[in-house]
Amino acid sequence: MKGLIIIGFPKKSLLFWGALRRDHLILPGAFLFCFLLLPTFSGKSYAIDLKGLQPLPPYGIFSTFTAEGLKKGKAGLALGFEVSRQPDYYRITNNFGYGITDDLEFDITIPYVSGWNDDVDGFEDLSAGLKYRILNEGRYGPSIAVLVATSLNTGKEQFSTNGSVSGGLIVSKRVGPFSGHVNALYSKPLSSRFDDEIALTTGIEFAASHNFKLLSELYSKKSYSGRFDHMELRIGYRIVTVENLFTTIGMGFDLKNRSPEYRLLLSISYIFPGDKKPIKKIYEEE
Repeated sequence: MKGLIIIGFPKKSLLFWGALRRDHLILPGAFLFCFLLLPTFSGKSYAIDLKGLQPLPPYGIFSTFTAEGLKKGKAGLALGFEVSRQPDYYRITNNFGYGITDDLEFDITIPYVSGWNDDVDGFEDLSAGLKYRILNEGRYGPSIAVLVATSLNTGKEQFSTNGSVSGGLIVSKRVGPFSGHVNALYSKPLSSRFDDEIALTTGIEFAASHNFKLLSELYSKKSYSGRFDHMELRIGYRIVTVENLFTTIGMGFDLKNRSPEYRLLLSISYIFPGDKKPIKKIYEEE
C-alpha cells in the first residue's frame, strides 16, 4: 500500500521492550509515536532541515547541547527516529560519543532520510566534532563549553552542502530541579551555492524525579537557503529505562510557517561502561 511504512523488529528487540513493560510512561508514548508514524505523503516541495552534529542524549535536550559531557573513558551510542509532517519524510539518526577527558568529548552524527519528496532516500553528510568545557559551573556562574565541528561531503546531493565547518558556544546553568541551556552555533558550507547557517537554541530540563525529566526546547535557525525560516518549539520527556539506558520522546511544532506542521521524535541511547558500584562488606562479630 502506498504511504504505508512497516517496520520489523528482530527477536532480540523483544527482550528490550520486555524490560520496558514496567515503565508505564514509556509505552503510551511509544504507541502514540507508532500510531502517528503513518502520514500520507504529498507531492509538495520543501527545503529539508539538515541535522548536522547532534548532542548525544542525555547530554542534550533534542538539538540543544549541554555543557556537561561524557567523562574520560566513557562512550555512548544513540539511535534516533524522526517523523515529519508537511514536509513528509522520516529520518534515522545514529550518534556516537567518546569522552577523551572529563572536559573534552568527541561526537559523530550520521543521519539517513527516507521518503523525501515521495521517493528520495539517502544519507546526509557525516558530521564530527569536539565539545570542550572551558568553565565549570560555580555557585552563581554557568558552565561554558565551545563546539567545533565539520561535515564531510558524504551525503546524497539533495541532503548535502558538500561539507561544512562549524563552531559555537554552549552555556548551561542549574537552579534547583531546573537546568537551562543556550547554544549559539555558526556553520560555513564549503559550497558557494549555500549561505552561512546560524542556529540559536535554548533548552530547559525539569528533573521531576531521579530517573524522569521533562524537556522543552526552542530551536531557531537561519538555514543554508539564506532565510530565517525555522522556529520550532519542542516538548517531551526523558526516562532512565534501565541503568545507563535513556529513552527520549518528544514532539515539535514550527511556530513560523508551520513547516513542518509537526515533528515526532524518539531516541534510545546507552552510555558505557557503567559506573562501578562499591562492594559493601559485612563483618559478623564473633
